[in-house]
Amino acid sequence: MELTTVRIEKPEEMNFILGHSHFIKTVEDLYEAIVQTNPSLLFGIAFCEASQQRLVRWAGNDQGLIDLAVRNARAIGAGHSFIIMLDKGFPLSILNTIKNVPEVTRIFCATANPTEVVVGESAQGRGILGVIDGETPIGVETADDIAVRKQFLRTIGYKL
Repeated sequence: MELTTVRIEKPEEMNFILGHSHFIKTVEDLYEAIVQTNPSLLFGIAFCEASQQRLVRWAGNDQGLIDLAVRNARAIGAGHSFIIMLDKGFPLSILNTIKNVPEVTRIFCATANPTEVVVGESAQGRGILGVIDGETPIGVETADDIAVRKQFLRTIGYKL
């Protein structure tokens, strides 16, 4: 097996969700789940079909995000993986909905960080082994850091 990494291509602040599923209807089900949960979210989805025609299937409501999702899916090239590129919202607003789509088997990450996907390739094909999400920690938070974190979460409305 050969191991490689694939860097996710995206604008610096853009969020995305990378996951794995098991069926061709994933694209339609993810689309429906997103628009029913957060209709104002702009997004593009790409799904790597693992059998039959083995196409990159796609859906979304923003052509630029669809194109970006397709480019990333093709670069990763791992069967039954999907990527959702997001704008005008955060993964947190749809993540539980995505996890509850029946054919979704795993979420690898949901982030805006620079990300590398660890891919294993054998004679049969490619699979995602994990992700490198952001950078290595360089310390432990202090009491001041805790206060800043708590204030930030309240400022953006995620905590009361």
